[in-house]
Amino acid sequence: MDTDSMHNPVRPVVSVAASAIAIAATLALALPLAPAAAQSYPVRPVRLIVPFAPGAASDITGRLVAQKLSEGFNQSIVVDNRPGAGGNIGHDIAAKAPPDGYTIVLANESLAINASLTRKLPFDTLRDLAAISLVTINPRVFVASAASSFESIKDVVAASRTRPNSIRYGSSGIGTGPHLAGAMLSNLARIEMIHVPYKGAAPALADVLGGQIEMIATTILSSQPMIQSGKLRALGVTSAKRSGTLPNVPTVAESGVPGFEATSWLMLLGPAKMPRAVVARLHEETARFIEQPDVRKRVAADGGEPVGSSPDQAAAYLKSQVERWGQVIRAAGVQPEA
Repeated sequence: MDTDSMHNPVRPVVSVAASAIAIAATLALALPLAPAAAQSYPVRPVRLIVPFAPGAASDITGRLVAQKLSEGFNQSIVVDNRPGAGGNIGHDIAAKAPPDGYTIVLANESLAINASLTRKLPFDTLRDLAAISLVTINPRVFVASAASSFESIKDVVAASRTRPNSIRYGSSGIGTGPHLAGAMLSNLARIEMIHVPYKGAAPALADVLGGQIEMIATTILSSQPMIQSGKLRALGVTSAKRSGTLPNVPTVAESGVPGFEATSWLMLLGPAKMPRAVVARLHEETARFIEQPDVRKRVAADGGEPVGSSPDQAAAYLKSQVERWGQVIRAAGVQPEA
């Protein structure tokens, strides 16, 4: 055997160098493929879970989102209604779906509320879901009957301080947005009111009109026609700034309750560990259609504000909402559901 060939130090060096070059070349060729793969997404229909029944406000917006994403991607976006357990059924399905971008969910504020309200949540709100974009923020408005003596939130607070527990506010159920908006008002204004839960917003609103209860924090969409017709009086909007739909109605914060903000919202999310490039594509399309005049007009007509935030901004917003509603629930002594 040739001893030079056994001990020649040049051959291994050349071999390693060649291997390194080959690996580097392979990586260089592979790197452009990741963005290319993201650009091709989606190559098949995407399921958009709406955790509420057909016809609900979230479902109506969900179908608009599905339509616009479908147009942008030139691919079917299939709405899958999964109502039940305050949205938890749909949220859980999305959290446990394969993290490939082909199952996403349009969640509302119940996602953040349930993190503290549900005793045994089958998923971790912040760990198991990846935020894609905050789509809309929808202020609520505290309303009273036009026959009421209350003209503003200031009047409600003053009356409650004079006569604690003399004011009854309704909601669509324990732990819902309207309930917790009233609880937040009680907490921040340091007043005592009586919560009256109903099986849905419609009967609660009917009792406000009939004078059985004094007020409710309802959606602008459902109350605006009665405000315009003079049947209801708007006392204060629940967002941090005034609503473009009700520009003459002050915010609750403006009305002597600083720090008050209790809005409804809609956010697109998917399973955690989705490829960042896919999350970016979904956000890109969402931000694109949010700027379309017909979408902005539609959202504004419902009393909402189109957003289209980045994934990082959406994740930070969700975290802040989980913390905010957790504080309200604890302060109000609302018992977690089983």
